[in-house]
Amino acid sequence: MKAIQVRSAGADFELIEREIPEPKAQEVLIKVEACGICHGDSLAKEGGFPGLSYPRIPGHEVVGMIDQLGSAVSGWKVGQRVGVGWHGGHCFSCSPCRTGEFGACDNSLTTGLSTDGGYAEYMIARAEVLHGIPDGLGPIEAAPLLCAGGTTLGALRHSGAKGGDLVAVQGLGGLGHLAVQFAVKLGCKTVALSRGNAKEKLARQLGAHAYIDTSAVEAAKELKAMGGAHVIICTAPNAKGVGELVGGLARRGHLVMVSFSREPLQIPAGQLLRGAQSISGWVGGNLDDTLRFSMHAGITPMVETFPLEQAALAYEKMMTAKVLFRSVLKMA
Repeated sequence: MKAIQVRSAGADFELIEREIPEPKAQEVLIKVEACGICHGDSLAKEGGFPGLSYPRIPGHEVVGMIDQLGSAVSGWKVGQRVGVGWHGGHCFSCSPCRTGEFGACDNSLTTGLSTDGGYAEYMIARAEVLHGIPDGLGPIEAAPLLCAGGTTLGALRHSGAKGGDLVAVQGLGGLGHLAVQFAVKLGCKTVALSRGNAKEKLARQLGAHAYIDTSAVEAAKELKAMGGAHVIICTAPNAKGVGELVGGLARRGHLVMVSFSREPLQIPAGQLLRGAQSISGWVGGNLDDTLRFSMHAGITPMVETFPLEQAALAYEKMMTAKVLFRSVLKMA
C-alpha cells in the first residue's frame, strides 16, 4: 500500500510503500476512502506529543470501508463504511473508563500519533473506536466531522447554549465554519467574528445573523451592545484576541477554547469575578451524535480535496489558512 509518513520530528512528509498490515484480534483493517487534515496533525509532523515514536503515519479524520475483521471483533462487518477520529483506543479498566469517560482513559491511544493514521490506503483501528457512517453521508463530507465537527458541536452542547442565546464564533476557518452552522441549527442567535470583511458574505450564507470585523471594531464592545454573548466559541489560535473577547461575555457567560495556542492567555481575574464568567477548553465530542445531527440538519463541511501524493500541499494550505475550509485527502 501507499502511505505518507513522517520519519522524525520536523521531517518532510514522504510517500512510501509498505505491506498492508494485518489486524489483531480486537482490530479491523480499513480501506481508507478519505482522510481530513487537521491542525492536530502538526504534532506528528513537528513532534511534542507525549510518547510519540517515529516513523509515524498521521491522520485522525478517517473514513473508509472495513476490509478485514480481527478474530474477536463482533458487531461490524466487512464492507461497512466506518469512521475513526482522534480517540484511538482505551483500556476499559482505569478509573475514567470504569465511569464511561473513555476519552479520558489513563492509557488512551490517539489516532495518527500513538498509532498510524489515515494518510494511507489502509489503516488498522481498534474496534471500540469505530463509528458507523450514516447512509447518505459521503466519505469526503464525513471525514472533517470526525474531529472538527465533533469538537465544535461538542463544545456548543457542553457550553449549555440554548435556542435564542447569543453565541459568537471567533474565527471562520475549518472549525469556525462548522461552529456557525451548528449554532444556527441549534437555534442560537449566531455572530461570526473574523478579521476583515472578506468572509462576511460567506458567514451570512452559512446562517450567521451578524458579522463583526475584528480589525475594524472592538469585538467585545460590539457583543456587549448586543446584550453580551452567552457563549463564545474560539476556533482561531490567537491568545491576545481571545483574551480581549472576555469583555464581550454576558453575565455567567462562557468562553470555550477549541483551538491550541502556545501563547498563554492574559485575562484579568476581576473581569471573571464581576461577571461570574468562565473559560474552558474542549476537544472531541460524541461523534455518532455529530454524524447524525449533521446529516439530518444539512450541515456540510466545505472542503478542498487532494490525492494522497499531495499530502504536503494539503497540509501546508491548512496550516497557512489558504484552504476553504478543510483539506481532505481522497484515495483513488
